[in-house]
Amino acid sequence: MSLEKKIILSFIISATIIAIFAASTYINFIEIRKEIRYLEFADTVRSKSLQLRRHEKNFLLYADTKEIEEVHRYLQELNETLQHGRTNYKTESLLNLENKINEYAKRFYRVEGVFWDFQKEFAKLKPSYPKYSAFFPLIESTFLERPLVNADLIEKIFLLKAGNPAVVNLRELNSEISSLRKNGEEMLTLSKDLDKSAREKAEEVIRISQMAVLVLFPLFLVFGLAALFVISHSMVKRLKILTAAIEKTGKGDFSSLPNPEKHDEVGVLITTFNKMEQDLIARDEELSKKNEELLQSRKLASLGTLASGVAHELNNPLNNIYLAAQVLSKEIGHESCPPMVKETVGDIFSQTLRVKRIVSDLLEFARERTPEFKTIKIVNLIREVLNQMAASGEKGDIKFNIKGSEDIELSGDRHLLQQVFVNLFTNAIDAMEGKGSLGIEIGTEDTGINIKVSDSGQGIPAENISRVFDPFFTTKEKGTGLGLAIVYSIIKKHNGKIDVKSKPYKGTTFTITLPR
Repeated sequence: MSLEKKIILSFIISATIIAIFAASTYINFIEIRKEIRYLEFADTVRSKSLQLRRHEKNFLLYADTKEIEEVHRYLQELNETLQHGRTNYKTESLLNLENKINEYAKRFYRVEGVFWDFQKEFAKLKPSYPKYSAFFPLIESTFLERPLVNADLIEKIFLLKAGNPAVVNLRELNSEISSLRKNGEEMLTLSKDLDKSAREKAEEVIRISQMAVLVLFPLFLVFGLAALFVISHSMVKRLKILTAAIEKTGKGDFSSLPNPEKHDEVGVLITTFNKMEQDLIARDEELSKKNEELLQSRKLASLGTLASGVAHELNNPLNNIYLAAQVLSKEIGHESCPPMVKETVGDIFSQTLRVKRIVSDLLEFARERTPEFKTIKIVNLIREVLNQMAASGEKGDIKFNIKGSEDIELSGDRHLLQQVFVNLFTNAIDAMEGKGSLGIEIGTEDTGINIKVSDSGQGIPAENISRVFDPFFTTKEKGTGLGLAIVYSIIKKHNGKIDVKSKPYKGTTFTITLPR
């Protein structure tokens, strides 16, 4: 057989194998795309079901009426998603899930109705039993979590009959909530089964595609080996280098290749690869930063809930101690008392004030107040804070240097931003032990404003830099560790960011970036 015929025959066989491979790949691609869409649909249903249960649990735990709106919203989104999926995927499991969600919605509406009925009935009861007012907040905060316990409590304390509407409501709540939770678990099970089924189908299609590749590719490889000898040694070598670099990239090594000497297709590919490496480095850094911010936000949210509960529980007994200490202070001032008694009462009074300040910090940290945005001249606001600190004697021997135009304006909450600078300046004064210089530099960018607060204190150790914004982290003997956590939270509420840089024994600089 002549060489020409061999080439033609090889070409025809290779072309046929390629055509079969391409057709098989195209068919598999369509099938995979279909299964991936179904998988995305199933994952959306599962995710929204989980969010729905989360808001339901929050409502039953905290009796927060905002969570009712979130439950309604996710129920509506789930129904819309299922209605859209019904037109494309008609399966028995999907129909069962839809029925279960509708059943869940009806049960939640019943719980919601009984919730409001109990609120009205309990409001009618309260004026008749003023001497039991101490129990009212406890009942109102826990009747969703423990309806039967509260039913027995108000029945015994208020001497109510079993048929009283408030008691009936609580017992009905217990039954409905139990049914709702059971229904919710069944709904989650169905959504997870739907997601699992979708994943199994997608994996099956991918497995078939892999088998097609494993069968057809070796056939093509046998007839394509001859073409490898046509490719120059230089091109093969460069492709091997590029392949090794791609493997390193898959393992997290984003090192670039030397600039190509030849500007052919492989050279263009290497240049593009180098650009991709730089983009991956930038994206990886940005992703790490976002992950840190997300972790910090989650810490603040969970600790804020804890801090709010602890602070509210401490506030009432603390006020009683404070008033008692005041009374004792006045009484012993008019009578002859041993010095030890006076010193002890004074100690109680001063320590009570200290604890009240800590509780106040906890409440401020936990408070989710939405900023009231108004146009503020930031330099004037900083000067006001410094003047207030000077009037109260907090500045000590610190020298302040402000650099920035008086006309720089931004949109923010005056009270919250004042709190930011009070905390930053107070920390700086403590770090400098009342002596040193504090620089405040305000600059502008295209879309935002930069504020740098630099002190000449002892600096922050490198191992503590990543923890300075963590709640309750402090190196001061009498600190609460909430100052910088509050600062971080306020800056996030203003859609800004805050960074810190420090050198031991040379000082610390906090940089705040706020949008205009």
